[in-house]
This record gives sequence, C-alpha cells and structure tokens, in this order.
Amino acid sequence: MTLRRLWLIFAQATTVGLALLFVVSTLRPEWLARTPAAVTALAVPVPELKQSPPSLEVARAAAAGSYAGAVAAAAPAVVNVYTTQEVRRRPGRNVDPLYRYFFGDPRGGTERVASLGSGVIATADGYILTNNHVVQAADEIAVALADGRQYAARLVGADPESDLAVLKVEATGLPVITFGHADALKVGDVVLAIGNPFDVGQTVTMGIVSALGRTNLGINTYENFIQTDAAINQGNSGGALVDVSGNLVGINTAIFSRTGGSIGIGFAIPATLVRQVMNDLIRTGRVTRGYFGVEPEDVTPEAAELLKLTRTDGVLLKGVQRASPAGRAGLEPGDVIVAINGEKVANSQTMLNQIAQLPPGSNASVRIVRSGREVEVPVTVGERPTLRKTE
Repeated sequence: MTLRRLWLIFAQATTVGLALLFVVSTLRPEWLARTPAAVTALAVPVPELKQSPPSLEVARAAAAGSYAGAVAAAAPAVVNVYTTQEVRRRPGRNVDPLYRYFFGDPRGGTERVASLGSGVIATADGYILTNNHVVQAADEIAVALADGRQYAARLVGADPESDLAVLKVEATGLPVITFGHADALKVGDVVLAIGNPFDVGQTVTMGIVSALGRTNLGINTYENFIQTDAAINQGNSGGALVDVSGNLVGINTAIFSRTGGSIGIGFAIPATLVRQVMNDLIRTGRVTRGYFGVEPEDVTPEAAELLKLTRTDGVLLKGVQRASPAGRAGLEPGDVIVAINGEKVANSQTMLNQIAQLPPGSNASVRIVRSGREVEVPVTVGERPTLRKTE
C-alpha cells in the first residue's frame, strides 16, 4: 500500500512538472535560454597573422622576377594604329543585267574598311615606327597613345621589302622608346611583346628568344628575324619587342599559325635593321641598298657533286647580268661566292642581306671559287632597283 501511494505521488509530481515546463516554454521561452557566458566560453580565438610592413616600396622589392619596370619604361611609347581604306564591293552575282542597267547593282559600289595595328614612337617630335602591311593602301591613318591622346598621322615612307614604315604625327614631347642592342641577344633571353591585339587595349606578353637570324620564311625580301614564343596576335603587328630593361630589340611583324592565333612562333624585325630603314625613310622617303645584279642559289650537295665543287658552303651564281656591277667586275655564272669583305656567306638570304647593307658606290672585296681556285674579285657596289628579283 505504501509503494502504490509513493508511485502515485511521483506520477503526479512528474505530470505537474511537465505541465509547468510546457507553460513556461510557451509563454516565457527566454527564461529557458542559455546564458551568454556559456557561448563565450566555447569561442575559438582568432590566430594572429604575420603581415609585411605597410610599405609600397618593400612590397615591390619583394616581387622578384617582375617586369613592371620594363613595361613602365616601354609601354607609354607603344601606340595603336587605326587605318581606313575605301574598297570596291564585288558586283552581285545572278543579278538581271536589265535590272542592273536601270537600277544599278544593290551590292555594288564602295565601302570603307577599318584595320588595326600597333606602332612605336621613335622620336619625341612624332616619328612612329610600324609595319608596312599595317598602313599599306590606307586612305586615313590615326594613332592613339597609351594615355588616351589621339592624332591623325601621315605616311612618311614605307619599305615593302623589309615590311617597315614610318609615320609622322604633329606633336612634341611624346614618350619615346629606347633602342636596345639586338645584336647582343641570345637564345633564351627573356623578351616582352607590347601591342594592341584584337583591339582589347594595350597588352603585354612575355616569352624568350627562341631563335635568331631566321630566314627563308617567305615573309619579306630581307629576312633576319628574331623568333620568340611571346604571344603575338592580330593587332600586335608594328608593336614593340623589348628586353627586360624595356629597350626596343625588335618590331613584331608576323606569326606562324594554322589557326590565325598565337601558337608560340612569332617573328620580329631586329632593331638594328629597323634603325637603318627608319633613318633612310626619314631622310629620303625610301631605302637605299647595295646591288650586285646576280641570281643566287644555295649550294646543295647534289649541286656540288654535279659542278665538281670541293666545298658545299657559299652561294652559287646561276646568272649574272652583263651590265650589272657583278657583270662589269667579271663574275660569271658557276662562280661560288664564299665571302664578302671577309664575312662568310652562308646562304642566299644571308648574301642578300650582306649586299643590301653595302653603301652604293663603295668597293666590296668578293671571294669566289672558280675552277677549284679561290679568287678575290673587287666589285663596285650599285644601287638596288626597287623590287628587283636579282641581287
């Protein structure tokens, strides 16, 4: 009997307690909330991070390997070149001739075509370097500087054989590029390409010199390209290739690509040739080059065996113009030129460049192999006619 009474008292007390808990949780839930002290006790402390001193100079010094200095030196002198040209649209096909007679061809007439390239400011008074193919046949040329200034430009002169051109804008105090020493470049040197690809705005890409003295590419008459894997795309033509100091070592000109986009094979004209062509174009509006008047061919092992030559270096003369400097000097077809002024001749393209650099009117000492004997022949250098195939 006593146990039953105790059980009833426990059951009643439990029921009353649960009822009170229900009432309190419904009407005064805040009474049941945990105290803030409990939360504070479980908080995880924030770790203290190591921060460099708040100094911009220190932060830049820590950016080892950055080329920001080179870009800051060269980029202001790299410009965008915009050209427009009026071209005739092809007449519409399958148009009734009677309709065309009375009403004209709805798809005929002319239209203006715009194109884009890059350029490099060479002098503070407005002479700008670019590629000939950027401005060729352009009716109007405009130049936009990196700082937003825009100028109308005129063509001072162009040299299709080296694919270089010089523009002039009427301005003073312009930022200029510093010419570097392209002859000092080595394969593996880091270079930067600066231009305006696809008109997205001035862009800098980085790579290395992949090769030097690239010839026989069929791009220009005179070829002595710097090859680089720095990305060069449409719109980069005429832009700057600079070294890690921001000095100009070449003018970006062409890429090898099966898709039209960069695949890491780009070509630039060395600054040494750029300077020579620029000076001639500014002085006279054209480029003066040396001329022999010969038709050269590389010496192959097959040709050497056929002609019974004792050596395979040098350049074989397939033809010699009688009234040319070479003809007057006594050079003959079948002669092999092995050196000019003591400088060895490696192939036809190399000889082309060597002769072109000789001043017209000067005397050149040409070493040839004739009938198995080496002979020195003096040649008075002539002036190369424009776009002649013989050299």
